Amino acid sequence: MPFKRKSRGRSKGAKGKEPTVQCDNCGAYVPRSKVQRVTRRVSLVRGDLARELKQAGAYLAENIVVKNLCISCAIHYGVLKVRAREERKPEQFL
Repeated sequence: MPFKRKSRGRSKGAKGKEPTVQCDNCGAYVPRSKVQRVTRRVSLVRGDLARELKQAGAYLAENIVVKNLCISCAIHYGVLKVRAREERKPEQFL
């Protein structure tokens, strides 16, 4: 069966079976090397209140939220862009 990518879609190397991670959006199990990790800072305070507190010189704590997204969810949320057909495959596989 022909294949598109030299790595067959993941960077496993000679490690044997790779652990899977669950997508935080759709729940699909994806190899760990194929997951897109998205890190976002989430404020604990509303925007207008945060502005007033910053002007007063207060320190505002922020939570860091890390999400593991599968490829299809990452494309849906705009984390990844769909590449043109010429850019997808290296020339050796055309």
